[in-house]
Amino acid sequence: MLRLLDSRVVARAAKAAGLPAPAVVPGSDLTAHLVRQVITPEEPVTILGMEPEAVGALAQRWKLRHVHHFNPSMGFERHPESMEQAIRFIEEHPARFTFLAVGSPRQCMVAHAVTQRGRARGTGLCIGASLLFLSGHERRAPRPVQRAGLEWAWRLAQDPRRLARRYLVDSPAVLRLLRDEARARREPH
Repeated sequence: MLRLLDSRVVARAAKAAGLPAPAVVPGSDLTAHLVRQVITPEEPVTILGMEPEAVGALAQRWKLRHVHHFNPSMGFERHPESMEQAIRFIEEHPARFTFLAVGSPRQCMVAHAVTQRGRARGTGLCIGASLLFLSGHERRAPRPVQRAGLEWAWRLAQDPRRLARRYLVDSPAVLRLLRDEARARREPH
């Protein structure tokens, strides 16, 4: 399993706390690289999440001919039969790349469940809105905003109702975890 750090904010906070931080690879950059330069038009791609119109625009724009798509209902993660349906869809549509675009923490829950069952093949990526940017349905922050580590603020301004809790309530917990890790490393064992 490969885990990448996709937050410039977390990388800077880790360094400020004296912790090592890997190079930042934003998920949207990785997804764009895969779609533009790795995935061929003929190979199957599996997408969990996104509206059908956005998937259609993505396939047309990038000439993807074999897209398997399922958009589970809102709150699917709270209903075992709906979660099972999402997991089964991934298992029944093997692809070199499976994109989990159902938002956080749902996509992580699906990835964990799929991994635990061990039936799926290929690489699963928790990509949030990355494919929406590539489909043209959402606009990504300008490069200077990205480099400044403020892409989260750009996205928050675009969709405050959906993202306010994630960025302003849930995400600061990461800073506490970094602080605790830094303290634990400084204390003698």
